[in-house]
Amino acid sequence: MRVLLKLVIDCDADAAWRAVHSPRAVAELYGPLMELDPLVPNGLPTSWSPGDDVPVQLSAMGLVPMGRQLIHMSERVTEDQHGTVRIFRDSGIPLTGPMSSLDVWDHQMAISQAPGDPSRTLWRDRLVIGGPTAPALWPVLWTVWQWRAARIRALAPTWAHDPEPDEPLAA
Repeated sequence: MRVLLKLVIDCDADAAWRAVHSPRAVAELYGPLMELDPLVPNGLPTSWSPGDDVPVQLSAMGLVPMGRQLIHMSERVTEDQHGTVRIFRDSGIPLTGPMSSLDVWDHQMAISQAPGDPSRTLWRDRLVIGGPTAPALWPVLWTVWQWRAARIRALAPTWAHDPEPDEPLAA
């Protein structure tokens, strides 16, 4: 079963790519609906890196435990008719809680320049789930993904940053 999103957001593709690598930005996408807390002593990394395996605890509104999830990160780059597409993939799996009956969790976010507008990003989001309870969980996850789409649109303008100048500015 799949949940799909396709949006054009108000930041450039580099800013969106940095955001999908940021555990803090990812946590903001779900907040305040869902909180994501690390289960490792050093906490979440500053930035996800390919090969990362990070267990997290999910809780609804920070109060109701929703289970543990393993986030396993990988990435790849491909081309389509509009140019370069960078794909961030979480192929971890729910470990405990209501979603642990899923035996497939494949979440991919494809980031590319919006056609005709280099200042905006085409964001394609695909979640594939499978397992005995996938049909029952799909409506819940579809609803969460609609929330997520609204949060992506709202937060995207905050992801841009001004790079540090090569030389100090004259006073």
